[in-house]
Amino acid sequence: MSADPALRTTALEALLVEKGLLSTDAVDAVVEHYERDLGPQHGARVVARAWVDPAFKARLLADGTAAVAELGISGFELNTLVAVENTPTVHNLVVCTLCSCYPWPLLGLPPKWYKEPAYRARAVAEPHAVLREFGVELGPETAIRVWDSTSEVRYLVVPRRPAGTEQLGEEELAALVTRDAMVGTAAV
Repeated sequence: MSADPALRTTALEALLVEKGLLSTDAVDAVVEHYERDLGPQHGARVVARAWVDPAFKARLLADGTAAVAELGISGFELNTLVAVENTPTVHNLVVCTLCSCYPWPLLGLPPKWYKEPAYRARAVAEPHAVLREFGVELGPETAIRVWDSTSEVRYLVVPRRPAGTEQLGEEELAALVTRDAMVGTAAV
């Protein structure tokens, strides 16, 4: 039997479809649900709200779980959500060194690289190099804080709001925010 989870998943899906226990449409609907309905647009909406509403931002940084619940976002993976803010002098990076703990209701499905042992180890040992590989260049004045997600605590990076976006509304701002920015591996 193959140890590759992707191959095993594909084989299991094919068997369930062949036996009539599951349809490919049902599988597609679940994947779409995670990519679109539970995807990074929820996290982007949280970030955009924080950018335009200082009181919400303060609540988000004080108690992430309660703040996202104000927007109707919840889930087991958000029982303890900690929001951390990027600033001109601090850049935050999220990793799960043990497995792949991830705030699914906010960010959707985790990217493949997030679960890779190389990312999990190197994000802690050499965060500057990892960020450079993602195209994030930080000056020497910027400290990097690496946050290790666990099954109990998940993190959301509130990226820096891009200059020149003061005239944009919340929805337009949300469209600028990516999943990777909310993990800390990209800038907005």
